[in-house]
Amino acid sequence: MRFMLTHRVREDDPASWEPNTELVERMNAFVGKLGANGVLLGAEGVHRTGAVVRRRGAAVRATDGPFAEAKEVVGGFLLIGAKDLAEATAVAEEYITCFAGVEEMSVEVRQVAEAEDIEPYQAR
Repeated sequence: MRFMLTHRVREDDPASWEPNTELVERMNAFVGKLGANGVLLGAEGVHRTGAVVRRRGAAVRATDGPFAEAKEVVGGFLLIGAKDLAEATAVAEEYITCFAGVEEMSVEVRQVAEAEDIEPYQAR
């Protein structure tokens, strides 16, 4: 199974957006370990600014970020392979320790919906 681990950080916390050498070293070691174990499928951080595209009825509108309505924003993600949610959660618990110095954050663990999980594809 594939899982996406999305880390969320405070938009107003400089430590979340300006990683120090120690954080980079911890993250490189962690990602290297996951890669060597065959668990890592992808990993990226994201820039602080971006856009939100919303649809209401037929109207589509894009607005610039950061996303003022949110206290926490996505700072990056890992895509991993794990046997179940418990194993993916254990990876997330280790992942969050890479961010020592970041005052407040969370990691959301979500299983990726595969084509065979979606009913219209099951009929084929």
